[in-house]
Amino acid sequence: MSVLIVVLVLLALLVRRAFFGYAKPDREFEILVPREVALIETTAEVMFPAGGAIPFSGLDADLPGYADRFLSAIEPGVRRQIRALFALFEHVTMFFPAPGWNGGKRFSSLSIEQREIVLQGWSSSPNFARQLVFTALRAVLTMGYLGHPEVLRRLRLAPYAFDSPIVEADLLYPKIGAHPDMIALSEEDLTPPSDGTPVDLEGPVHHLYAETSQEVAESPP
Repeated sequence: MSVLIVVLVLLALLVRRAFFGYAKPDREFEILVPREVALIETTAEVMFPAGGAIPFSGLDADLPGYADRFLSAIEPGVRRQIRALFALFEHVTMFFPAPGWNGGKRFSSLSIEQREIVLQGWSSSPNFARQLVFTALRAVLTMGYLGHPEVLRRLRLAPYAFDSPIVEADLLYPKIGAHPDMIALSEEDLTPPSDGTPVDLEGPVHHLYAETSQEVAESPP
């Protein structure tokens, strides 16, 4: 009987650790739940800190929003794997605790210094499996960070605003991710080819990547 009580208490503690005590996000997400939002935010804070090589931080880049859109767009099997990755990293400190008396807390509950040590330990671990787990987590967040318009502008990788001619290939191939049935162009839509004028590297960026309303106004629709 005493063994059963101990098992039930341990199960209750595990359930509490896994599902309770998380702050409610400031908005609703389609896929992510509060514990996943907390994990992504606290990991982004370490991987892409404010005042780093790019002052725009991981928190500024709204990586939970990116992860939610990314998860909603991929197939369910891959989605479950990535969410399992989030859960693993949130509770991995049960087996690989951070330094300090409270190093076994959930990853998202650790101090930023403890989180830095945990991530560094996984990234430089001699164990290939641990490195692989870290690389997978970093890949998801890095895609969101480097795809943010502000980061692309600071890296001078944001697409420029320029008129693109409509050529024969546009009648054959849909936009990336679209079905061929969605091609709405015909031969009547073809335009003269580019006159060869180089893109102005000091010109405005595409309106989806513009920083100010003035740049938006100067960019093509």
